[in-house]
Amino acid sequence: MLELQEQILDATMKIFNEKGLKFTMDDIAHSLSISKKTIYTVFKTKEQLFLTMVDYIFDGIKESEKQVMDNDELDVVGKLRSIFKVMPERYTELDFKQLYELKDKYPKIYDKVQERLETGWENTISLLELGMESGVIRKVHIPIVKMMLESTLEQFFQRDVLVKNGLSYMEALDEVVDILMDGIVIE
Repeated sequence: MLELQEQILDATMKIFNEKGLKFTMDDIAHSLSISKKTIYTVFKTKEQLFLTMVDYIFDGIKESEKQVMDNDELDVVGKLRSIFKVMPERYTELDFKQLYELKDKYPKIYDKVQERLETGWENTISLLELGMESGVIRKVHIPIVKMMLESTLEQFFQRDVLVKNGLSYMEALDEVVDILMDGIVIE
């Protein structure tokens, strides 16, 4: 069952990239060459599928974050840069800029995304503290840095700024991280 769930989630991400939030369960079934009924044995509703997908994506991000933390070749600043824009390889093509429609069409899913954005900051906080203690990052108020990143990501999901400017989520995130880091790194 877990293998089927993962196949459905991966197919959903591909279909989402093509159709945005307007995809149907039929689209997913067709892409997997299975019946829609089979999908409904795993996910009772499209909303349940989306909620599971949010956890699936964020769990993947946390796994990639762990790999960054375990990478002894990166210094504190390198780890911070990587953590700020960590994204598992399989999600780099995901069209996050279409998520701005979530808030209005799927508020429960939007709330789940927001909840996941606001939690799990332990590694980032410890890196910021270590950077400040070792003198490679100037003293900053960690809640402000956290709020800046959370707010930026929330705006990506709430507004169509990425769509209007022809930016991918990763391009925008890279620029945000560069602006943030170049403002706090001691040269």
